[in-house]
Amino acid sequence: MIWSLMYALTRRALGLMVLGMRGDTAKDVELLVLRHEVAVLRRQVARPALEPADRVLLAALSRRLPRARWAAFFVTPSTLLRWHRELVAKKWTYPHRTPGRPPLGREIGDLVLRMAAENPTWGHRRIQGELVGLGHRIAASTVWRILRRAGVGPARVGRTRPGGSFCAPTRALS
Repeated sequence: MIWSLMYALTRRALGLMVLGMRGDTAKDVELLVLRHEVAVLRRQVARPALEPADRVLLAALSRRLPRARWAAFFVTPSTLLRWHRELVAKKWTYPHRTPGRPPLGREIGDLVLRMAAENPTWGHRRIQGELVGLGHRIAASTVWRILRRAGVGPARVGRTRPGGSFCAPTRALS
């Protein structure tokens, strides 16, 4: 990218030096020819494909040309400003993250359902505590939501064991 930019700038500088050696009439005729070519190309091409080096050159030339003559460009001033904003954004913005909580892995959901099936007296808070002990960061409300979506009732109402027998809730004696 840098080498292509350096090549383009060197080539343009040499072209400007050659133009300085020509007479005024030759420059005027060349400008008329180039303007006519641009007019023809504007009729044929809907949207030109510009490379980054072309954008840099056009932005630099726009600084040297008075605003009254900006009609010579085939891009609008707002386009030049947009290119500048994009360049700044590429350099100074951080990678975008999607908003909200990260998605829950399928293996965590399976683990929650397995713990609920193997331990029918455990509620969603107990399952969440056990998962935290195993090193998984998950909220109790998320465990409750997983159980509810799977159709597993709360522990106090009673769950059926994997074999089909009912497991009555037990009370702890204090």
